[in-house]
Amino acid sequence: MQEQNNTVCQNPILWMDFPDPDVIRVGDTYYMVSTTMHFMPGAVILRSYDLAHWETASYVYDTLDSTPAQRLEGEQTAYGKGMWAASIRWHNGKFYVCFVANDTHKTYLYQAENVEGPWEKQTIAGFYHDSSLLFDDDGRVYIVYGNTEIHLTELNRELTGPEPGGLDRVIVREQENVCLGYEGSHFYKINGRYYVFFIHWLKDGSNRRVEACFAADSPDGTFRGGNVLDDDLGFCNSGVAQGGIVDTPDGKWYGVLFQDRGAVGRVPVLVPVEWKDGFPVFGIDGKVPQQLSVSSTRPGYTYRPVAGGDDFQVQPDRQGRIRLKDFWQWNHEPDNALWSVTERPGHLRLTTGKCSSDVEHAVNTLTQRMHGPACSASVTLDASQLQEGDFAGLCAFQGCYGYLAVTKENGRLYLVMTAKEAQNASLQADPKRAPTEYARVALNSTEVRLKLSCNFADEQDEAAFFYEDGGAWKQLGPTHKLYFKMDHFTGCRFALFQFATKTAGGTADFSAFQYD
Repeated sequence: MQEQNNTVCQNPILWMDFPDPDVIRVGDTYYMVSTTMHFMPGAVILRSYDLAHWETASYVYDTLDSTPAQRLEGEQTAYGKGMWAASIRWHNGKFYVCFVANDTHKTYLYQAENVEGPWEKQTIAGFYHDSSLLFDDDGRVYIVYGNTEIHLTELNRELTGPEPGGLDRVIVREQENVCLGYEGSHFYKINGRYYVFFIHWLKDGSNRRVEACFAADSPDGTFRGGNVLDDDLGFCNSGVAQGGIVDTPDGKWYGVLFQDRGAVGRVPVLVPVEWKDGFPVFGIDGKVPQQLSVSSTRPGYTYRPVAGGDDFQVQPDRQGRIRLKDFWQWNHEPDNALWSVTERPGHLRLTTGKCSSDVEHAVNTLTQRMHGPACSASVTLDASQLQEGDFAGLCAFQGCYGYLAVTKENGRLYLVMTAKEAQNASLQADPKRAPTEYARVALNSTEVRLKLSCNFADEQDEAAFFYEDGGAWKQLGPTHKLYFKMDHFTGCRFALFQFATKTAGGTADFSAFQYD
């Protein structure tokens, strides 16, 4: 056993939008895959040596199927869709990642010998909602999936579809009074028994997301169980549930689940797990601890940040490719002919290739996750090459977005604060609701520094926008209320963007991105 040391970590372990976690351990290393929806590269895999601190290991794909919606052609988008709820497994020297995409209605399976790739892509015939793979000791492979009715299906050896004549059955049916029936499957074989974990959302009692577990002695046996965790970590009656379990080299067990935390998104939470009479017991006296002690398999290891600043000084990799820092993701599939960090070193250059109705339809919007309880970002924008009707700037990017942008009108540059207000605080949204310009000032320079500050503490979920004037920050426009809604189904992000409303071909240069 490798040397280990103990450290105290705080929940949530990542106060950032990494939902639907599934976790495995390979030797001394933990890997966690998380939903990335419409952002690309997609299907992020994080790496850890203690389950508390994480860094980006890789993305499973750069682009998925290059559909018109994934490329933001015309007014088409993939918001609220894309990949989600992946299953990650290690079997016979290979990594496997399986997930569905809700825009293409396909089930994808990627394989790689190294977590950094290259990843080989295939599809599995059928659509397996919130699926989980299990490679059994006898060579059979199962996939568990569904909502309210949970199915177990045996796959063929090629993993291209169901095994003809193989096992195919419903193993669990929702019996309780719920807003959301059982889903979010995670399937394991542990000490000869078969365990499947779900979430459901009860209408009575706690009225929140709850973790459940069912177990059987064989895949064709009777699965029995019930709720194993009903706690909100002291946060707004928001249940901690849905995710995977994993063991440590010294025999301890943990669940990596998630919790809804308002506009910042769905955040991973670490929960100790013990076993009693062959059944998992989550938490301490039924509660998720605010703090817990964990052991590292690589004491002293320095993790790369999962969010951060960028000077946009990028060197080609060993294959000669230009790759941005791994905390950046494009909103939808990028057009690689219309962005550059080499044309003007130290700058991200965005060029418009079409006219767009608003920021949600802008190609090559570059994003990264915000973090709680509060965060801010600032960037310098050179707007000297904007064309009439262009907008370029810094956005709190979600369905109910807000942004600070430079626009060109009648040959003059103006700084505007624009936001799309929510109709209400529900999860539903109105994607067609028009944004409102709240404030503007004329600029006397083609270069301006922009700042966006967000506060997620105690569900305040607010964004404020500033520009630098005479060495001081001045707020422009009102403080904007943020919401997590199902139109995007992701946490709020920082975004650098440009879009044209009249004529394509304008250019915006961003530099000195600072993240605090």
